[in-house]
Amino acid sequence: MAQYVDGFVIPLPRKKLALYRRIATQAAKVWREHGALDYKECVMDMAPQPEGVPGGLFAKLAKTKRDETVIFAYILFRSRAHRDRVNAKVMADPRLAALCDPAKMPFDMARMTFGGFNVLVAR
Repeated sequence: MAQYVDGFVIPLPRKKLALYRRIATQAAKVWREHGALDYKECVMDMAPQPEGVPGGLFAKLAKTKRDETVIFAYILFRSRAHRDRVNAKVMADPRLAALCDPAKMPFDMARMTFGGFNVLVAR
């Protein structure tokens, strides 16, 4: 059975990176406790910058503003079914509800992009 990944692209104001890290650290703990195989939150360091595209193509894809960077995050599961079981437990966990209050999030949740992916290659 193929592994499965939930992937996220999040435009984040640079000045809120420390707050985001604290939230992500706690979220990682919750997902891992409920069975996720891996949990990564990454901040953009570099991206190709073609002429006329400030911040690069990845920033353009994420529709970042001047004061924002991009968070690329992913959570690894054994399968789609495993993902569904883990996420059901995570969504019922009161710790996550406390972390994800939309009024307290350090980014605009409406601008977050996410999707589920079947792993094509894993070495």
